[in-house]
Amino acid sequence: MENEVVLLGFWTSTYVMRVQIALAEKGIQYHYEEEEDIFHNKSDFLLKSNPVHKKVPVLIHKGKPICESLIILQYLDDVWKHQYQLHSHDPYNRAKSRFWIDYFDKKIADCGRRMWASKGEYQEAAKKEFIECLKLLEGELDNNKPLF
Repeated sequence: MENEVVLLGFWTSTYVMRVQIALAEKGIQYHYEEEEDIFHNKSDFLLKSNPVHKKVPVLIHKGKPICESLIILQYLDDVWKHQYQLHSHDPYNRAKSRFWIDYFDKKIADCGRRMWASKGEYQEAAKKEFIECLKLLEGELDNNKPLF
């Protein structure tokens, strides 16, 4: 069990999904631990594994916790170097992919939260902005460009 990989997550978290996709792309076997009540009753395991932010995802490898999805992705590339690399070796392409990841984290996730948390005209405005953000991102994902 020394090499055991555990992912601590919550089913609706896009950041947990980001790590799950990366683990699948790299072919890494892991055990998933679901946080049952992330909002009101965080587990002792989560609080011990991420005492600073107290949130998911947390990847635990060889008993050591790694927190924050982008840090986890870099860790996966660093440790499992010979499997599919998540980040480009080319500095320009790596910078571009980090830009779009940041765009998702700041714009799309924010619009999604605002749609979920608001009503009426505020929700409609957030929905309109969300759709525009997705259209912009979709343009970057056309078939002639490398996937980031």
